[in-house]
Amino acid sequence: MKIIINENERGFLYKNGVYQRMLEPGKQKIWPLFGETFVKVKVDSKLDFPEMNLTVLREDAAFEKSVAVIEVPDDKLAIHFVDGRISDVLKPGTYTFWNIFNKHNFEIVDITEPESAGNLPVLYMNHMPANYYSKLDVSDGETGLLFYNGVFQHALKSGQYFFWNYNTTVTVQTVDTRVQQLDISGQEILTADKVSLRINFVCSYQVIDPISAVAKLKDYKNQLYVLVQLVLREFTGKYRFDELLRQKDSIGGFVLEKLKGRESEFFVKFSDAGVKDIILPGEIRDIMNTVLVAEKSAQASVITRREETAAAKSLLDTAKLMDESATLYKLKELEYLERICDKVGNISVDSGGGILKNLRELVAGKV
Repeated sequence: MKIIINENERGFLYKNGVYQRMLEPGKQKIWPLFGETFVKVKVDSKLDFPEMNLTVLREDAAFEKSVAVIEVPDDKLAIHFVDGRISDVLKPGTYTFWNIFNKHNFEIVDITEPESAGNLPVLYMNHMPANYYSKLDVSDGETGLLFYNGVFQHALKSGQYFFWNYNTTVTVQTVDTRVQQLDISGQEILTADKVSLRINFVCSYQVIDPISAVAKLKDYKNQLYVLVQLVLREFTGKYRFDELLRQKDSIGGFVLEKLKGRESEFFVKFSDAGVKDIILPGEIRDIMNTVLVAEKSAQASVITRREETAAAKSLLDTAKLMDESATLYKLKELEYLERICDKVGNISVDSGGGILKNLRELVAGKV
């Protein structure tokens, strides 16, 4: 029996179920009467037919020459190149590819050292199975703390990092080393005379030793928050309510000085502190508003009395001058006459009396 093996095919000859040889392209003779059978497969794809034993096939020199076989151990991955270009990444196992129309090459990658992933090009890592590695970023202005299975390794500068996850849990904790602002909002505090106030306070700090801040302090940010709270209470507890209001501008300086004395304990540096505002209870606020209104009313009364006194003094000075000067007296008459003329249409004045007498009668409605 004649068969034809195409150029993109290969045949496998069996006799009584035992593999004999690989059949090349072209016309081939098969003798079914003598127990010969064959299997024909395509050679432009991965070799995958489980009914064939790869170990037996590889004993055939023609077959071995036509394929590329790669065995990937459990602690390795293999980057698969087809004609010099990355095709995919092979997980642990045995793989066989036809090496006839396409050239297959492989690069074995050890995944036992977590940080060795960073030595590979990013292009390679983009093809890796996602569950085999971790991609972690440390932003500009931050320090990354690297942990293997919860054990600290070393610090990382800003950048992008890749780590293998093989038998190792890799985590990175980032610490912001820039100047940060800590807000204490609505902190309720009692003064020495038991008045309850709410203070909004702010301070600036910078982490100087991020490794110690994370390794020696549990949640260093929360501990800094509590520290500022306690120092605020220490200051306000010394003064009565009215004394505290008079000294509110000095709260920031006191707190900052106290905080600087504790910098080494918290591995930070404090640079500024101050009160944003003090919120009074409703009753106290009403009392303060009443006092303020009373103060402003008193000030307004003083100003009014001062103006009235000044006006009376001015009139007295004018009267004295008019008594001393007849000319000034006449000028004053003319000034009043001018004012009256602005208000009325016609004025009749006779010579029966003085001008002032006529003016008085005019004002009284007799003229």
